[in-house]
Amino acid sequence: MNTVVTDAGFGPDSWSGSFVTPRGLAANHVGPFALDLGSDARPEELVGRLENVEMIRIAFPSFADGRGFSIARQLRMMGYSGRLRAFGHVIADQYAMARRSGFDEVEIDEVLARRQPEQHWLARASWQNHDYQSRLRG
Repeated sequence: MNTVVTDAGFGPDSWSGSFVTPRGLAANHVGPFALDLGSDARPEELVGRLENVEMIRIAFPSFADGRGFSIARQLRMMGYSGRLRAFGHVIADQYAMARRSGFDEVEIDEVLARRQPEQHWLARASWQNHDYQSRLRG
């Protein structure tokens, strides 16, 4: 069972709808549903197709693959205001970046949750304080 990380810490996955890929997204898809995007997704291809999407989950195949952060930012700049979730290999040190780029939550597996327990993530939960640019500006 995967764990969902938010600013409040670890919790169960509250999503009970279905996940579809952009290829499986029909024009008349009935919700609630979430869109599953790979790390190579092109957000511009989703223009005009996000109205009924309640959540978008973006894959992170490796902690070294940061393309998901850029995808999240693009989706927010395109006006997507629904739930945005990073899933896969996002580590606690990346939580502040995930929040700043537009993610609401991170989904991790049991192995990562054991290796990086809740207190590691909570240390980054005040993500607004982990912005080096703000600290430089004083």
